Amino acid sequence: MEQNFQNDGKTINVTRQHNKKRWTAGIIAAIIALAVLIVGSGCFVVTQPNEYIMIQQFGRIVDVKTESGLSYKLPFIQSTKSIPKEVLLYDLPISDVITKDKKTMVADSFVLWQVTDPLKFLQTLNGNTANAEARISTIVYNSMKNVISSLSQADIISGRDTLAAAIMSNIGNGLEQYGVRLVAVETKHLDLPDDNKQAVYERMISERNNIAASYQAEGESEAKKIRTETDTTITVKISQANADAEKIISEGEAEYMRILSEAYADQSRADFYTFVRALDAAKLSLKGSDNILILSPDSPLAQIFYQAN
Repeated sequence: MEQNFQNDGKTINVTRQHNKKRWTAGIIAAIIALAVLIVGSGCFVVTQPNEYIMIQQFGRIVDVKTESGLSYKLPFIQSTKSIPKEVLLYDLPISDVITKDKKTMVADSFVLWQVTDPLKFLQTLNGNTANAEARISTIVYNSMKNVISSLSQADIISGRDTLAAAIMSNIGNGLEQYGVRLVAVETKHLDLPDDNKQAVYERMISERNNIAASYQAEGESEAKKIRTETDTTITVKISQANADAEKIISEGEAEYMRILSEAYADQSRADFYTFVRALDAAKLSLKGSDNILILSPDSPLAQIFYQAN
């Protein structure tokens, strides 16, 4: 019995030692697998569609991944830095600007911007979007200040649709040195300070009314001038037309008399003309009913009737 107990103890010790070796081997295998996994994962670089991947080696850029997909790098030696590729929105701080006529206005704007050269962006701004937004804020504000200071308050209020284009044009290519492109500058709110807004509106209304009254007065004056000129022209033309008509009538009557004179140049024609005219006169005298024509013997008309007999 004692011998069997000793044999069983040896068997248990051997089994424990064997299990311990297997456990140790499993742990070592797991550590090796984990190390291989870590090293392997460090070799792969996944570039998303909305980013640039900069591969650095000892602080120096050795590669720039601009297209999405899977690529490789040296583990532990090379590192990666992601830079945004999509269009970014930056809300500018609300600021006061002074117009050409020394009026204060409150501007609330935002910009859309994008990294176009990741290498320049990394070299000049350390690849930091906060640094880029600080530069954008300064440049856009200076441009806005310059544009607004060259316009009157009324021009700004009436031409707000063209203000963004003017600001963009004034900026030009000032951000290219940082590898950044300004997509758009939009003004959300451009208004007067609350303390003098009502007074400015009333003054602008008064100015517009004065301008309207001036235009109306000029229009009425011009209309009166046109009417006077038209009436004068009409009067002159009517007078000229009447004069021409009188001249034509006089010429017609003269021509008529000339024709009659030529027609009755001899005595027989003149006597016949006198006879016809006498008949016409008698006819006019006998119009109506129960009319009697009484002529004296020495009347020219009676002489004609006497001669006719």
